[in-house]
Amino acid sequence: MSLLTGGSDRPYAFGLMTALLSRNVTLDLIGSDELNTPEFNARPGVNFLHFRGDQNPNASLASKMKRIALLYARLIRYAATAKPRIFHILWNNKFEYFDRTLLMFCYKLVGRKTVLTVHNVNTAKRNHTDTALNRLTLQVQYRLADHIFVHTEQMKAELLQDYGVRESRATVIPFGINNSIPTTAMSGAEARERLGLSKDEKVLLFFGRIAPYKGIEYLITALRELAPRDRKYRLLVAGRPHDSPKYAGEIADMAEPLVKEGRIVLRAEHVPESEMEMYFKAADALVLPYKQIYQSGVLFLAYSFGLPVLAADVGSLKDDMVEGKTGFMFRSEDSQDLAKAIEKYFASDLYAELDSRRPSIMDYAERRHSWDTVSQMTLRVYASLLGVAVPEDVAKHEAPGAPLDLHVSP
Repeated sequence: MSLLTGGSDRPYAFGLMTALLSRNVTLDLIGSDELNTPEFNARPGVNFLHFRGDQNPNASLASKMKRIALLYARLIRYAATAKPRIFHILWNNKFEYFDRTLLMFCYKLVGRKTVLTVHNVNTAKRNHTDTALNRLTLQVQYRLADHIFVHTEQMKAELLQDYGVRESRATVIPFGINNSIPTTAMSGAEARERLGLSKDEKVLLFFGRIAPYKGIEYLITALRELAPRDRKYRLLVAGRPHDSPKYAGEIADMAEPLVKEGRIVLRAEHVPESEMEMYFKAADALVLPYKQIYQSGVLFLAYSFGLPVLAADVGSLKDDMVEGKTGFMFRSEDSQDLAKAIEKYFASDLYAELDSRRPSIMDYAERRHSWDTVSQMTLRVYASLLGVAVPEDVAKHEAPGAPLDLHVSP
């Protein structure tokens, strides 16, 4: 089959690719400079195809237009001549409207079965930039896709209700844990030392792109409220600004007094995969102060390090939260309730027993969001679309059920 990555989201592409390869699926992987590394282009069973050419951001406008035209010409030619019968689209390319409509019609015209993984049903709605044209092109793509994967029941309901997708063509599939990040024997103490943090500090982490829908202003406000009551609070902010320079500037200005006091460590830039481990091992909890979200891959990344999460009650975040066992919830866009959740966490047994609780959080995440589960559910859909028998081990596999027992004996 063919995996069309849109040239981005290295962690998800790596996780799905690796899981499918382990089940003897051979892949054409449509990649980019971001994915053009030995982990992708030198793997047995993977035919890595780079249709984008030189992706120099400083190229002239004429060069960029030529590059885009060549990309789509290569994609269309590939669709007409490729060996795979299934095209699995993880992300569209940057020209979303074209991908959703004309490119999808092209895939149908040449007889390809298309599977679409929808990470956000309507990103523009979340970002308050929605238009009638945006919804129309989404509807075209969702109607043309032979099958759609979403990550939550809420997302599936939105597909069915707002876009007329038939229930039989949509499957809720777990969001696989990021397994592309290198991990070492680095201890939490060593991670803190590298970041200039002491052992007894209460360290909170905000990780990922800085964007308006993520509500980091409420976290900074909560910290400002807590700081006079406890000098041990520290906040790590690690992630680059995304698509909103004005918002990023406002956040930087808001954080500046606490940065000067040493209360906030602000790294507003891309964090390489080789350094991500350091932040999750140095922290006592991840905070997701989101205003809107369907589901967050950062939550599962935190769980993979055994790190508890404090999350706003939006989207489906609560579906993956066991209150007091894997973290705590708070009201969205409410800095006072967030401050209370922070204090509640640091007064809880979960924090007091964090070292012994980490393995159970990791096990919980692995059971519910393993790539093994994702690949087996994916292969069932592939087999159904191709009209072939499902491998016996895949047919017998059951989707993740009840949560693991997270009780820790005294």
